[in-house]
Amino acid sequence: MSDMQDALLLGPEGIKKTILHGGTGDIPKFTTGAKVTFHFRTTLCDDERTVIDDSRAVGTPMEIVIGNMFKLDIWETLLSSMRVGEVADFWCDIIHTGVYPLVSKSMRRIAEGKDPVDWHIHTCGMANMFAYHSLGYADLDELMKEPKPLFFTLELLQVQQPGEYNRESWALSDEERLKAVPVLHGQGNKLYKQGRYQEATQKYKEAIICIKNVQTKEKAWEAPWLKLEKMANTLTLNYSQCLLRMGEYYEVIEHTSDIINQHPGPDEATA
Repeated sequence: MSDMQDALLLGPEGIKKTILHGGTGDIPKFTTGAKVTFHFRTTLCDDERTVIDDSRAVGTPMEIVIGNMFKLDIWETLLSSMRVGEVADFWCDIIHTGVYPLVSKSMRRIAEGKDPVDWHIHTCGMANMFAYHSLGYADLDELMKEPKPLFFTLELLQVQQPGEYNRESWALSDEERLKAVPVLHGQGNKLYKQGRYQEATQKYKEAIICIKNVQTKEKAWEAPWLKLEKMANTLTLNYSQCLLRMGEYYEVIEHTSDIINQHPGPDEATA
């Protein structure tokens, strides 16, 4: 088993993996609903490898549920290349790390006992802190202003399949997804105004994925489905505006034609 083989398991560009300690057995099944427990350390890519967050220092490993649209969905990709017991270093480019300061703020507040552990409660506060332009932590504010590549050092501890753990606390995942939408939308708008169109498209895309995940549970063309569709269309138009600026004309035609074809009515077309 070589590092190169494992690196090939990582789909998106802008990720480099180095195995520091090999794990055991086969790569676990990272099915939707599986709960993954792991330690993480986040560091800057400077000479000192300045530490931003370290779950071992907090004393509690991180837990995420696959497919739950956790704020930093790139962690799902990284973890799904690992074996239990493996420790690996992942260099991630800014395309994957832009939302990290928001995630870090939430995790720090939980660790300090300032926020309830229920994600659905403290994600509603995310829109507010975005509006105030300060996360309350100087290092995170700096990262928010100027996103940087980061190193994530992960140690995979356990993967539990759905049914092997109590899922009650994760029942509000759809609410969590919808509460992430305005935050991502706001970040996309801010990046667009700064002329950072490529990064803005990532935010809009992430928000659209959130909406589409929830929408699959609704009956097509009924009121709740249409409401979500309207939200998605607004984001798609923003996304298309970025593509226009980037000269991706064919993709713009494809996305906007889809909207016009689906909604030939005057109300929907101008939404």
